[in-house]
Amino acid sequence: MDIPRMGVPAELADRSLAEQHEYLRGRFSRRTMIRGGAVTLGTVAGGVFVPGAAQAATSSASSAAAAPVSATAHIDGALVAPFGRHLSYGDDARTEMTVSWQVAAPVKNPFIRIGASAGELSRKISAEVRALYTPAGVGTSADHTQYYVHAKLSRLKPGRTYYYGVGHDGFDPASPKFASTVGTFTTAPATARPFTFTAFGDQGVSYHALANDSLILGQGPAFHLHAGDIAYADPSGSGTTKDTFDARTWDQFLAQTETVAKSVPWMVSYGNHDMEAWYAPHGYGSQQARFEPPANGPDPENLPGVYSFVHGNTAVVSLDANDVSWEIPANLGLSGGTQTTWFENQLKKFRAAGSGIDFVVVFFHHCAYCTATSHASEGGVRKEWVPLFEKYTVDLVINGHNHVYERSDVLKGEKVTKELPIGGTAYPETDGVVYVTAGAAGKSLYAFPVADTYEGNEKDIDPFASYVTQEDGSKKAVTVDWSRVRYTNYSFLRVDVQPAPVGRTATLTVRGLAETGAEIDRFVVARKVRGRR
Repeated sequence: MDIPRMGVPAELADRSLAEQHEYLRGRFSRRTMIRGGAVTLGTVAGGVFVPGAAQAATSSASSAAAAPVSATAHIDGALVAPFGRHLSYGDDARTEMTVSWQVAAPVKNPFIRIGASAGELSRKISAEVRALYTPAGVGTSADHTQYYVHAKLSRLKPGRTYYYGVGHDGFDPASPKFASTVGTFTTAPATARPFTFTAFGDQGVSYHALANDSLILGQGPAFHLHAGDIAYADPSGSGTTKDTFDARTWDQFLAQTETVAKSVPWMVSYGNHDMEAWYAPHGYGSQQARFEPPANGPDPENLPGVYSFVHGNTAVVSLDANDVSWEIPANLGLSGGTQTTWFENQLKKFRAAGSGIDFVVVFFHHCAYCTATSHASEGGVRKEWVPLFEKYTVDLVINGHNHVYERSDVLKGEKVTKELPIGGTAYPETDGVVYVTAGAAGKSLYAFPVADTYEGNEKDIDPFASYVTQEDGSKKAVTVDWSRVRYTNYSFLRVDVQPAPVGRTATLTVRGLAETGAEIDRFVVARKVRGRR
């Protein structure tokens, strides 16, 4: 199964996340108890972070598995500098922001200061530390504890840029010698305004990942969407016994991403490589230590990557495709259907008269429509969610999983309703849905069964053969005539949102950009504005 291997023997590798978690806790709990001493969950002293619902189910095992109190618990804070800053919108993107960061050792009294300028930072606002312990044997490193810090800010002003600095006892960003560590963030506006956002999936840590980050920062996005498979803490990413899980890869990833994420909300959904069995039965315990996305989904404790937010006239929904994946069923059925029910309710809300929402963008990991040979299309997604995309005329669906760029024609009922050439315009209310796979953010690239076709290199090869993964894991052969753009190299999405007055046409201009900055695709999604808040 294509998920991180964390010391689970080969004969158990195809079990569910909950079963793998139980095995790991049994194995490493015994070893830790022999070593002596345990601490409570999620404490700064180095316990395993197990959130809410998962904690109740695993409290006895988790307590035994926690690390002994760290010998560095009283380290001088002057020797430790924050790193890996990353932002996330809160439930209301207009007034809430969470600033997160990492420290290399336990520190006392972490805090954030904010202000209207770099020289006018506020009093200290306390932050929360979440310690995440990984024992030797679960990965390739020795026993390792990571310390993630989160400061939730509320009652902010819409559309306002704030300066902020993070610190702890011994490190104060208000000090002139640390002035270079002060960053900024900007809240979402109260009314519809033009803005840009970017998106990709499957980044990991690499030169290409860093190059994409540099280009993304240059686009000036209001926020960035990461459609799963974030850091690849199992660097080979093959889901085999040769994989080497290393929790420290997350330290590298957050340091790499800080160039963008310290000033641009980095909104994540979770993919198959983000399920890490040691930390919680659903595999997301570690992500709940590292990230703090909006908690407005159907079950923030067990589905932490499922949420929505609104920026101006655009609603964005993050889904957890691990819950519906037939290809990689480690968490299949995790939500018991609650995710899909919640999703439909969100779509109803956003499409209701007077909502003020023109565009609905949905992002998640596994591909609804893709022809790359490694994963192609996910039948579970098509069964569970594609009918809802079509019913509520979703404007844009963004996926990762396949490490390529691919864009469909306009689709409805698994058929092309309108060809969408490069430079063309789609009208979702009458035409259907456009799907983009943007999974070439930094990890090794995949291949297509036919030649690439993109701006400046267009080739008409339709139709050709691909497959869709079925409920029993088999691959159903299909003939594809909807693959409009294919590009086998590193790339990402830029989306420019242009609001309009009531009765006029608002647009999303979607561009595929290569790692070089060259444009490989461009199309427009247009919708007549029905009303405002």
